[in-house]
Amino acid sequence: QVQLAESGGGLVQAGGSLRLSCACSGRTFCSMYVIGWFRQAPGKEREFVAAISHSGGTTYYADSVKGRCTISTDNAKNTGSLQMNNLKPEDTAVYYCAVRSSPYFDAVQAQRRYDYWGQGTQVTVSS
Repeated sequence: QVQLAESGGGLVQAGGSLRLSCACSGRTFCSMYVIGWFRQAPGKEREFVAAISHSGGTTYYADSVKGRCTISTDNAKNTGSLQMNNLKPEDTAVYYCAVRSSPYFDAVQAQRRYDYWGQGTQVTVSS
């Protein structure tokens, strides 16, 4: 079983930055998984933000965050991160990390392709 724990959320002013972290534990194969970040704003459906391959060599971003966010992974520490810059009020949401048990980097935007999810961390951006 894989456990995921997000951290790093908080309250920030528009234009500010936050770095979210996702700690993976429970299995030694965390580094072999694709890591994805999703978010859910109040009253909206959960949406894809970014994903990174198990090697860290391939990334994919939603258009809404492209150029402002950087996803990374540290396989030695079994952690993933999402650096968010130039935050906007519309970025306010609960952010979730997720991993899939397959290393194939396809359809990374699809939530159903992920097997494990964290509890989420709140990001609030004030205007």
